[in-house]
Amino acid sequence: MRNQVRVPVILPVYGVEKYIKQTIQSVLDQTYQDFEIIVVDDESPDQSVDICQSFSDPRITIVHQKNRGLAGARNTGIRHARGEYLAFLDGDDLWHPQKLEKHVYHLQNSPNVGVSYSSSAFIDDDNNPLGIYQMPKLLNISIGHIICRNPIGNGSAPVIRREVLDAIAFQENRYGQVETFFFDDGFRSCEDLECWFRIATQTDWAFEGLPDVLTLYRINPGGLSANLANHLAHWERVIEKTRSYAPEVIGQWENRARAYLLRYLARRAVTLRDGALALTYFKRAVTEHWPMIVEEPKRTVITGTATALLCAFPRPFYQWLESTGLRVIRQVQGRRLVQHQAPFQTVAQTASSGGLVANPNPIPAMSRD
Repeated sequence: MRNQVRVPVILPVYGVEKYIKQTIQSVLDQTYQDFEIIVVDDESPDQSVDICQSFSDPRITIVHQKNRGLAGARNTGIRHARGEYLAFLDGDDLWHPQKLEKHVYHLQNSPNVGVSYSSSAFIDDDNNPLGIYQMPKLLNISIGHIICRNPIGNGSAPVIRREVLDAIAFQENRYGQVETFFFDDGFRSCEDLECWFRIATQTDWAFEGLPDVLTLYRINPGGLSANLANHLAHWERVIEKTRSYAPEVIGQWENRARAYLLRYLARRAVTLRDGALALTYFKRAVTEHWPMIVEEPKRTVITGTATALLCAFPRPFYQWLESTGLRVIRQVQGRRLVQHQAPFQTVAQTASSGGLVANPNPIPAMSRD
């Protein structure tokens, strides 16, 4: 690794008292120790901030603000951050111990990459691994892929060059004085997508992922990820904002992106056991962009089948089918993880010639102490 650089970790805090101690500890346990944690108290109503204050590590700074939401808390953290690379971690997620080490190594050896992200593993509310993963596309990420797929996956996955965020910054008077914004805090959902869209359309920086599972992303049924209608409404607002400065891009990808999102929402509705809602979203997805049946037959057929089974069978029988299906998915994804990492192990052996660098000893698919 080249010269050591300090990495600010921006950690918004709101209503996460159950998780925040473990979240902070996952940063303190990093193999790469040159970091600072900028905790942004977004006027949290619980004991989250008290828990943060119980840590005596001098690298932890707590900043208080009036409630502005997740995007607003990230902006506050960015304004306070001093560093070449900025890492983001939500208050209920966790990191693998090698998270920062690998991303710093990646960015130092890939000068064209502005956003480095990783694969993620899902955990439940009690930190139990669900055995399923976000395994996004890692290389050759196009604007269309950002809009249709969001390969970054979640807000705790990316480490971003400061130059990238400075390139998309804008200034407005929203709270009584002119401030610099990076994420648009007018969005209380999809705020990360809106930011990625601006990076993809307004800069030449590349997005590139690491195959290792470095982020543990919590599935919280009561969180924003479960509010499907709200998510869709905010996504539509993001599309309209992006259309205002990149109409040709939106014109090319809008229908496909909306169909993929509706199909995803159908899958989420299935996990919430809402068959009627799942069917509504799935029918809308196919109507919006029917070629996705040909483009991605497996995803589309699996989503449609799960929706139909949920609507057709009694809940106990469906739950049995679902548990069987999840076992199959875990086995398939386990094999895919090995395949996912194999090309990067080869690249790592020739790292001295440039390009993407990954540890030749890949991180296990799931590691929990």
